[in-house]
Amino acid sequence: MTPTITAFEASPDRGAGLARDMRVRWALEEVGQPYAVRLVSFAALKQPAHRALHPFGQIPTYEEGDLALFESGAIVLHIAERHPGLLPEEPNARSRAIAWMFAALDTVEPPIWDLDLARMVEGDKPWHAARQPMLEDRVRQRLGELAARLGGADWLEGVFTSGDLLMVTVLRRLHGSGLLDEYPSLAAYVVRGEMRPAYRRAFAAQRAVFDSRPGGS
Repeated sequence: MTPTITAFEASPDRGAGLARDMRVRWALEEVGQPYAVRLVSFAALKQPAHRALHPFGQIPTYEEGDLALFESGAIVLHIAERHPGLLPEEPNARSRAIAWMFAALDTVEPPIWDLDLARMVEGDKPWHAARQPMLEDRVRQRLGELAARLGGADWLEGVFTSGDLLMVTVLRRLHGSGLLDEYPSLAAYVVRGEMRPAYRRAFAAQRAVFDSRPGGS
C-alpha cells in the first residue's frame, strides 16, 4: 500500500528543504518506497480533520492503511524498521543508530532551533544582540561534541543510517549562520548527506511544491 504524507501547501522555508516533511521524503526515497503527498494549507492544519491525524496541527503526518502517525522522528523510525537500508541488522548497531535519531532531535536540534527562532521572532528586539552570543555558544557546545564523536568517519556508526538522516536535516538549519563552517568535519558530513541520490530526489520533490506556486521560482 502506498503511504500518504502531508506537507505544507506554502512552506515558510521557501523551498529550502527545511520543513520536516523533508525528513520523511528522504527516508522513503532511501528505502525505495513510493509515496503520495497531500498538501495542506495553514488554515487546514488547525481543522478537526487534520488534528485527527496530528493533535498539534503540524506537518508531517503519515497514513498507510489504518495506521496514522505524526512526528517526523517517529515516522522515520517506522519506515526504517519496516524497510531495509536505514538501520543495521546487527542488534547493537541497530540500537546505536536509533539512539542517534533521538540525539539529533532531543539534544542537537533544540539549541539550533532556539537560535533560529530568536532570529525570526526577536531579531528586532533590544535584547536580541545581548542574547545572541549565548544562543550561539549553546549550539557550538553541541557541534563540538558531535564533531569529536564523528572524528574522521563518514557517518556516525560507520554506515549511513536513519540517525545520520535526521542529524543532517537538523544541521542543515545552520546554513548561512557561519557556525557549521567552524567545524569542517560536520560541514563535510552535511554535504555527504546532501549528495546522496535519495536526498536529492526528496529535495527536488519538496522544492517543486514551492516552484509550482505563482512567483515561486
